[in-house]
Amino acid sequence: INLVFSIIIFTFMMGKMASIINVMKELTRRAEINYFFLATILKILGVAYLGEFAAAICNDAGESAVAKKVEFAAKIIIAVLALPIMIAILESIMDLMPG
Repeated sequence: INLVFSIIIFTFMMGKMASIINVMKELTRRAEINYFFLATILKILGVAYLGEFAAAICNDAGESAVAKKVEFAAKIIIAVLALPIMIAILESIMDLMPG
């Protein structure tokens, strides 16, 4: 019952998330920001939410060890996805530095 309820809530919230994503896309377009950065941030948020959701389901099933591994994997995926943004920030800082 817990798993079914979790999936129903998750499905219901996806519509709300779609609204948020549409607003963010419009703001990105208006600000003339590179869509790559928004897409990457949205992917990171998605991994974070899905990782937490999966870990919660594992905890509810009594598999706390598996939940910790899911959380760890989500953190590694987030770090990999954030790498291009971190590189862009560092390159911008290096361009501003005299030398």
